[in-house]
Amino acid sequence: MFRTALRNVLAHKARLLMTVLAVMLGVAFVSGTLVFTNTISDAFQKSSAKGFDHVDVAVQPKYQDSEGDKLGRTPELTRAMLDKSADVPGAASAIGVVQGFTAIADKDGKLIGGGFRSEAANYWDAKDPRYPLTDGTAPHGRDQVAIDAETAKRAGYKVGDTVRISVDGPVLTPTVSGVFTTDDGNVAAGGSLALFDTATAQQLFGKPGTYDEIDVAARPGTSQSALRAQLDRALPEGLTETTTGKKLADDQAEMIASSMSSMKQGLLVFAGIALFVGTFIIANTFTMLVAQRTKELALLRAVGASRRQVTRSVLIEAFVVGLIAAVTGLVAGAGIGAGLRSLIGSFGATVPDGPLVITPGTVLAALAVGILVTMLAAWLPGRRAAKIPPVAAMSSLHAKATTKSLVLRNTLGALFSAAGIAVVLAATTMNSSDGQGPMGLGAVLLIIGVFILTPLLSRPLIAAAAPVLRAFGVSGKLARQNSVRNPRRTAATASALMIGLTLITGMTVLAGSLQHSIDRMASAAIKADYVVSMANGNELSPDVGRTLEETAGVTASSPLRNAPARIDRETEYLTGVDGGTIGKLTDLTVDDGSFKVGGTQVVVDEDTATSHGWRVGSDFTAGYEDGRKERLTVAGVYEGNEMIRGIMLDNATLSPHQTDPADMQIMVKTADGASAATKDKLEKALGSNPAVRVQSKKDISNEIARSFTLVLNMLYGLLAMAVIVAVLGVINTLAMSVFERSQEIGMLRAIGLDRKSVKRMVRLESLVISLFGGVLGVGLGVFFGWAAGQLLGTKMPTYELVLPWTRMGIFLLLAAAVGVLAALWPARRAARLNMLAAIKSE
Repeated sequence: MFRTALRNVLAHKARLLMTVLAVMLGVAFVSGTLVFTNTISDAFQKSSAKGFDHVDVAVQPKYQDSEGDKLGRTPELTRAMLDKSADVPGAASAIGVVQGFTAIADKDGKLIGGGFRSEAANYWDAKDPRYPLTDGTAPHGRDQVAIDAETAKRAGYKVGDTVRISVDGPVLTPTVSGVFTTDDGNVAAGGSLALFDTATAQQLFGKPGTYDEIDVAARPGTSQSALRAQLDRALPEGLTETTTGKKLADDQAEMIASSMSSMKQGLLVFAGIALFVGTFIIANTFTMLVAQRTKELALLRAVGASRRQVTRSVLIEAFVVGLIAAVTGLVAGAGIGAGLRSLIGSFGATVPDGPLVITPGTVLAALAVGILVTMLAAWLPGRRAAKIPPVAAMSSLHAKATTKSLVLRNTLGALFSAAGIAVVLAATTMNSSDGQGPMGLGAVLLIIGVFILTPLLSRPLIAAAAPVLRAFGVSGKLARQNSVRNPRRTAATASALMIGLTLITGMTVLAGSLQHSIDRMASAAIKADYVVSMANGNELSPDVGRTLEETAGVTASSPLRNAPARIDRETEYLTGVDGGTIGKLTDLTVDDGSFKVGGTQVVVDEDTATSHGWRVGSDFTAGYEDGRKERLTVAGVYEGNEMIRGIMLDNATLSPHQTDPADMQIMVKTADGASAATKDKLEKALGSNPAVRVQSKKDISNEIARSFTLVLNMLYGLLAMAVIVAVLGVINTLAMSVFERSQEIGMLRAIGLDRKSVKRMVRLESLVISLFGGVLGVGLGVFFGWAAGQLLGTKMPTYELVLPWTRMGIFLLLAAAVGVLAALWPARRAARLNMLAAIKSE
């Protein structure tokens, strides 16, 4: 039986190649994902570990928890603590670390490092072992800065050049005193690192005389744990906490692995989709193989083969196919992993050097996935073939499914579909966090139900295309009959394409609706012409707000300041605004009272008011960060949204209680309204600062749209794998169908159907099947997009369903293109059949 199965595999090389390709693509995606994420994770872990070579024990401030009306705080690491750390037994040296944000502009004035990875630190004394200088000298004073070698290379800076930088708003123009190398992971990922002398760093980052961390190096012969014990005894109890360098490196490695894990899981989801689609194709292929070899299998049964041996022969064939696909998929996956690593560079990110990592786990996963998926898909057709009585098989009496089996299938499909729809509809009535699980379960049940019902749905839907197919004469009529002749085969072929288009359409509907809703939210809630903020989301210096207020053409402005406060023994964040102008800059719906902010009068959003049981006139006590308390009164309750919410009070009331006032963003209204000239004037007033963004409402919407578009394009690229697998499935099905109908095609040729008409017949059949899958996929995608939108709409009052008719039309055209392309080879093969040889074939 093993030799028989092996001969069957080798006897049909084209069929073998198509089936192997379907499995190989899925395996390649899985193994490529594992190779890519393991390689990146290993490179970053090794790079970050080098960053702790000079740290044996790190001393950090220990956060003091909130108690009663007293806010929590983080104690300061002082010079006295630094000196004490350096003097403990076993300590060789101690370095005070100061860290912050510093944006560096290139020579064209554009931000380097993307904002979020623009960091700065202090250079310790005359020589800092953490940052070896490759050129120049250590920075001294506010007019000098050292920059990392990668940033210097990307921007073309060298020692002596003047560079534009920004810490929290105002632009500085120091001279590059030196260039250094670093193992900092942010720099490796494409960010930038600037170094100032310690005193300057402390001044710029608002930490005069204090440090963020103290790094202590041990003397030779002193272990990290022993040094840590000495520091714990010497430093003030309860104000500091110590961590060994090894623990820091391990934690960093774990954090990197965790961050890569989410990427890995996301990519593996799409690999799973490709494999899921491939499973349909493999099952379809083996079902057709078994059907074509019915008499052969019956003969084996007649000469003594048992049912178990027949099933085993089919599974052996599947094992060989799966093994070949797994091995080739693993090799292709290694190439994909290497290609993805190189591709990162084209997006402006860099990765530390390191070898391509192919772990034993990756090899085992590739082999397990390829072999198991193929064998599971082939098991049911093999089991079904083994049950056929030899005499019935030789007479082909088994060919049609029984009425009982069809009724059972349709009943099961209806139950799954009804359950899926019910669960999805129930999920839309829940809040967004509770409804996600039921929504996913309902979607899976509905997709399974529709797949089971697809043979039943194929007849009426394909019949709807009859008027169009009649225009193609005999070829069109034959194509329609062929496409519904074997509904199960048609269903399995169309379902592969259906799944891919369901996901693509659903995400497109959801993304378009969310974008429209955010646009409405921005236009409805904000009257300001511009919103000014830092590129990395950090706080702005109050100097930025004062500069904008004094700029010609600005009619109203208000900084938005966040500050923690203790209210009802809980920590709440207050939003400080300019009480006199905030009403001119926002357009929020007030449900109760008036939008009046000034003195001790505040306005509160509905959710916050409900959670505390407040209404207009309610009083509450706020405990500020300086320890003082004040009685505040609710003047109005407004409808909050994702852009503006919380407790608003006047900055004149809030700022005296803040130790270091800073603004999250600034709203600006101008006399001339939003225009390119006005935006340019505001940017120039701020010194053309690369770290500060001046955005109109349209700019905010476009930025959100870009993020949606980026995610969608990534998803389209990943889901293209499933579509490619679906194309292979259509080709495979049509090719085997042509082989199965060789005698019939020969008879059609004999009675006058020319080769051109035969080609048209096969192409139209493929087109109808693909469009059938496309219609189902787009329909299900719209339903899932609507349902997911309803779930998100519970947190977004402006949400409104927007159907992307143009894109849905493109998706249907894509399905049609899949059908046309997939039919090229099978149609050519059908037209080239020798009619006499075909008539004599069995």
